[in-house]
Amino acid sequence: MSAADTTTGSGGPAPAGLRALVVDDEAPLVKVVSSYLEREGFEVAAAGDGEQAIAIAREFDPDVIVLDLMLPGIDGIEACRQIRTFSDAYIVMLTARVEEIDRIVGLSTGADDYVTKPFSPGELMARVRAMLRRPRASRAQPVPGARRFGDLEVDPQAREVRLAGEPVELTKIEFDLIDVLSAEPRVVFSRERLLERVWGGEWFGDDHVVDVHIANLRTKLSDDPRNPRYVRTVRGVGYRMGGPR
Repeated sequence: MSAADTTTGSGGPAPAGLRALVVDDEAPLVKVVSSYLEREGFEVAAAGDGEQAIAIAREFDPDVIVLDLMLPGIDGIEACRQIRTFSDAYIVMLTARVEEIDRIVGLSTGADDYVTKPFSPGELMARVRAMLRRPRASRAQPVPGARRFGDLEVDPQAREVRLAGEPVELTKIEFDLIDVLSAEPRVVFSRERLLERVWGGEWFGDDHVVDVHIANLRTKLSDDPRNPRYVRTVRGVGYRMGGPR
């Protein structure tokens, strides 16, 4: 299936403009899953390999991605990892493997959930609906003015981050994470607490999804995880911001 195989749902406009991307090299499965998503009101695009998935995700800006683990070229794990550097879409991994390690590896790339093949399309739609009921929004209390940590400036009202005066492009979740951490710079936040504050109290799934977004955030801040200046790891506990200077 080529990048041109982008299908728009015929069931009318998606609610609130919701979009979905289905990625699998099995054309019949793509057709079935796409039809179910279209019935739910999604505008749907499709890709048959990892390279196409990354390119279409960047251009199409989906809200939900159904992503197969085993893909030709770039596999689903690497595609998920790359997509996570620019997208906060909910990602459901599809896998025919039942070993627990594959589930953990898939989720540690930043996936929100997984479904094991063979699966019922109805079950997949139920998972998608459950994810969409968990709006991603920071629950940090707004603090007027910018927060400064050396060369790093976090402006919660403008939702802007600057490093040495230059703007840093962050995804919504990356900004929400640094917003929460910078609001209370001496507080150590566990993964569970960050999930509650950023993903919402009803979120379920592997808590290592936090580590993926923290790693991407550090990369964009040029923050060496071995000697971080901004987002610090407290071993066995969680994360905190470095003290403001």
